[in-house]
Amino acid sequence: MTSPRNRTWQLARGRSLDLGAEGHLMAIVNVTPDSFSDGGLHADMEAAFLHAMACIEQGATIIDVGGESTRPGAVAVTAAEEQDRVLPVIERLSSETDALISIDTYRADTARLAMAAGAHIINDVHGLQREPDIANVAADTGAGVCIMHTGRDRTDKRADLVEDQEHFLHRSLEIARLAGLSEAQIVLDPGFGFANNRDDDLELIARFAELHRLGFPLLAGTSRKRFIGAVTGRDKATERDVGTAATTAILRMAGAAIFRVHDVAANRDALAMADAVLATGAAQENSENG
Repeated sequence: MTSPRNRTWQLARGRSLDLGAEGHLMAIVNVTPDSFSDGGLHADMEAAFLHAMACIEQGATIIDVGGESTRPGAVAVTAAEEQDRVLPVIERLSSETDALISIDTYRADTARLAMAAGAHIINDVHGLQREPDIANVAADTGAGVCIMHTGRDRTDKRADLVEDQEHFLHRSLEIARLAGLSEAQIVLDPGFGFANNRDDDLELIARFAELHRLGFPLLAGTSRKRFIGAVTGRDKATERDVGTAATTAILRMAGAAIFRVHDVAANRDALAMADAVLATGAAQENSENG
């Protein structure tokens, strides 16, 4: 059994999050009309805010606000469109809640405005590599950063999945280092579903513990992904929450610290069970060693 990596994640505005004894849920709030599983449900500020409040009540530690769909084939939006969608939601969450707020963007300008609006975390699905200036935004604001691996639009992919994770993320970490980010600000995300097929994602789960050699806390974003549908036979993304909860429990046991999910309640229960088993195992080990 792999123990979760213990670290305090340093975030903007003097906030921090202890990673180790308990896993944390990052709730997905898509302020978009076309996201793959919930596009249009929270496309206006009021609906997005109410959904975020429900997620907080259900146990989410972090609210991840995004204004552009990352599903395959999604139509790109302009920076102005993205900002018009996300900034009012972030401003209201910041003023009316104490929740940790993440901005899901690869754009440096959007990240800068989101941080000014009250965000604490920058979640970049391009691993700081599409707009490297986003790392400077994080350095300037003290933001926590989720650096995601992706296989999309790359010609340098390695055949071995874990080797490719290391190859891509080492480049991202160098960008972070040159910008002056501290290691305490960084969490890594292996990017389930981003140019991976069913077997790739299953192998990545099976080998997840190998990713700890990168030396950073890990975020898992399996929620409602296609590979879960392929395994369970659930064609509709909204029917994959039980399968998602199973991956949450499995990956928590393998040491993941944060879980980016659509259905907070189901994953909260799965995470509670995994945390209880981990705590029992740790107590047993301490007793035997004491």
